[in-house]
Amino acid sequence: MNAYAFFTRGCAAHPERGFLETEHGEHYRYADLDRETARVASFLTGLGLAKGDRVAAQVDKSPQGLFLYLGALRAGFCYLPLNTAYQRGELAYFIGDAEPRVVVCRPPMQTTFEELLRERPATHLYTLDEHGAGTFADALGSAPARCAAAPCDESDLAVIIYTSGTTGRSKGAMVTHGNLASNGAVLKDYWRFTERDVLLHALPIFHVHGLFVAVNPILLASAKILFQRKFDAKDVLAALPRATSMMGVPTFYSRLLAEPALTQAAVKHMRIFISGSAPLLPETFNVWKERTGHTILERYGMSEAGMITSNPYDGERRGGTVGMPLPGISVRIVDSERQVLGPGAAGVIEIKGPNVFAGYWRLPDKTKEEFTADGWFKTGDVGQWSADGYLSIVGRAKDLIISGGYNVYPKEVELVIDTLPGVVESAVVGVSHPDFGEAVTAVVVCARRSSLDEAAVIAHVKSQIAAYKVPKRVHFVDELPRNAMGKVQKNLLRDRFKG
Repeated sequence: MNAYAFFTRGCAAHPERGFLETEHGEHYRYADLDRETARVASFLTGLGLAKGDRVAAQVDKSPQGLFLYLGALRAGFCYLPLNTAYQRGELAYFIGDAEPRVVVCRPPMQTTFEELLRERPATHLYTLDEHGAGTFADALGSAPARCAAAPCDESDLAVIIYTSGTTGRSKGAMVTHGNLASNGAVLKDYWRFTERDVLLHALPIFHVHGLFVAVNPILLASAKILFQRKFDAKDVLAALPRATSMMGVPTFYSRLLAEPALTQAAVKHMRIFISGSAPLLPETFNVWKERTGHTILERYGMSEAGMITSNPYDGERRGGTVGMPLPGISVRIVDSERQVLGPGAAGVIEIKGPNVFAGYWRLPDKTKEEFTADGWFKTGDVGQWSADGYLSIVGRAKDLIISGGYNVYPKEVELVIDTLPGVVESAVVGVSHPDFGEAVTAVVVCARRSSLDEAAVIAHVKSQIAAYKVPKRVHFVDELPRNAMGKVQKNLLRDRFKG
């Protein structure tokens, strides 16, 4: 059950078929995929890594970055993708927690990683830029181009995906080879991918959406990817005539709607548009359908489980819902007393299936806390069923903000704001935004005679953490609203500052 071998088991029959094409005209066949991932696997193995050792990557999107992920899987190592927006403080935690044996980074971050790895002489550091050049590419030049996939059990660790926590400490979700394989196979069949498909891929490749959902089913189908290093609405529209399918975050669709060139004629050849990573606004859903004649398929997933539910390929794709449980995956909604709820009642979503992760890296107590005695994972999301089985996400039990498809946990941002001299306390909430879905918004209480202003708060936060976590607005108040138990009433703040 080596996930790489599983995904590519049908590719040997057509080595000359196109696998990936970039916007710069680079072309890779399935034979090239086999050769390049073999070089990665054989090189990493030659460094003396053992099965399950971590290979961390904070790299810009490139075909070589994708080959790094797949080559690490092929060799039986654990891939650790890191958001390119992460800064020194965040990276120091990930390196200390995961203890990777290999780190591949963007050239501008080399000095930072050298400093972080100074006390870890056993860790190898390489660079890789957006063009696929760097010391890692140089090292691969002499690596063997043939390498058998390492034998793996479905329970063996394949990837660690770090997900922020409400306490500010990130947790490493341990994703197994079996998790990847099962979810990839379900998505390929459910969304009807075949060798005739061409997927337009404009997502980043450091999280579940772009790395797993938009790659693994394509490999299984022996289909092709149009690989764009970043999302640009005009570039996407120019590439669409050669595509049959597209996956994106809601921001992609809202920006495409702003382009006059988006017409029914421009997308009449498309088979499917899929949206995820954040809630799709009803207005975007409806306007897209009116403008293009296509109904966006919205689905629901998370780092700990890949994809969980999906609107149907055939049948009604209902706006404001994330559809029904995917085959082989069980979903239930429970109340505070752990009673299973029926249609119309809101409660916490719990899931079970072969897609559900193995637990949190080096956090056995947290893992135990997040699973029920009968093996269901508590997602922390609040949902409700319709009478005919469609799931709607109606809230997030842990106040998660999803901005532009990225997860932002308020506590992490609040901890940074609270270190500013003059800040008494802060609260961070998400407010509706037409482009990002939700905008990170800070509400700050300052000490008397403090001269802090919005620009100073934003500049301070921006120097400490990733840009997508930085508040887009900062509001100052005399005190935060609290309930009888003293808990900040963030719902009131969201309502107050939603305009």
